[in-house]
Amino acid sequence: MYRPHIAVFGLRNSGKSSLINALTGQQVAIVSDVAGTTTDPVKKTMELSGTGPVVFIDTAGMDDVGDLGAQRVAASKAVIKEADLGLLLFTDNRVGEHEREWAAACSRASLPFIWVHNKSDLCPLDAGLAEELGRNNASEVCSCSAKDGAGIETLLACIQKKLAPAISHPKSLLGKLIDKDQTVVLVCPIDSEAPEGRLILPQVQTIRDVLNHQALALVLTESSFKDYMQKGLPADLIITDSQLFGWVEQWVPPSVPLTSFSVLLAHHKGLFPQFLSGTPVLSRLQDGDEVLILESCSHQVGCQDIGRVKLPNRIRSFTGKDIRFTIVAGLDSLPERIDVFALAIQCGGCMVTPRQLRARVACLLERGIPVSNYGMALAYMSGIFERAVAPFKTDPLLLPLME
Repeated sequence: MYRPHIAVFGLRNSGKSSLINALTGQQVAIVSDVAGTTTDPVKKTMELSGTGPVVFIDTAGMDDVGDLGAQRVAASKAVIKEADLGLLLFTDNRVGEHEREWAAACSRASLPFIWVHNKSDLCPLDAGLAEELGRNNASEVCSCSAKDGAGIETLLACIQKKLAPAISHPKSLLGKLIDKDQTVVLVCPIDSEAPEGRLILPQVQTIRDVLNHQALALVLTESSFKDYMQKGLPADLIITDSQLFGWVEQWVPPSVPLTSFSVLLAHHKGLFPQFLSGTPVLSRLQDGDEVLILESCSHQVGCQDIGRVKLPNRIRSFTGKDIRFTIVAGLDSLPERIDVFALAIQCGGCMVTPRQLRARVACLLERGIPVSNYGMALAYMSGIFERAVAPFKTDPLLLPLME
């Protein structure tokens, strides 16, 4: 389930942790009078009244000092790329160079933020300053006290308003691909990489979306799928695990649309055009080229891991070239030198927000590095790329790229 990320920024001892506790009504962040109590960014998943589940990110003080302090500040600034909303704290009506620098950084990253004058019980917000901040930064300005709760309800309402585009009417995975009462066949292999007793998140998300469409979700393993198709049973759309593309395709009539969970996510996250144009670079890779594999979750690596084992082996086999690979997991920082990569391949991104995924890929695209995703890369190397992306040809934003 998508959870908007709310990052709290401010000077040391400006009350960032106290504010999170006040907003959630729980003691979820460590509070101390000692400046610099919070060091690395700390994430807390909470249910926020009127908004739903969100992730608060408690950051180190933007004025931290020393070598370690500089590293903490850098880690806090990196949060700007993964947040959906920023709360920029200040106290005593003092907005200095640190706060203004961070406001500018949020604006450059297109991160909406709210100016929060904290500790209003000690010093009321100056009306002139509030007007100036709102005018110059086109941002909301709220005043509150984490200590006595004054203004917290107003701030919560402001947060809800700012997050509305991210949480209201979330974009459907399947969109207009299916209609009510149609049958969607989902091919879900149960192998060594499948979580014990569970389906993987993209499969669960797709099943829920099928149900939202009031359609029939039929979940099959590969062996059951073969039997089902040989009997000529109904299928209006088939979605498979990308690793089975080549095998599944042989049992699907040309008249039945076929795609994968990963390709669905590529379209859902808003990066489909970029992946569409970047994927064919696989045919142009040469000996010694480096490929960046981007996983957006952190998990224990097995011998059949898709990103670290199967995909690299498949690329080497497909190209016949000596390709080198670099793996970056979770939301870890990219390598300092990204210009060395001939191609980057991003996973579906089921565990991260669209903004987080776009921020990660943006720096690659800005440097002219082509980007693909797991499903589209596997479809391309299986010789069914056009068929796998064909269901999305009706998307008017993609038509120029599909032709």
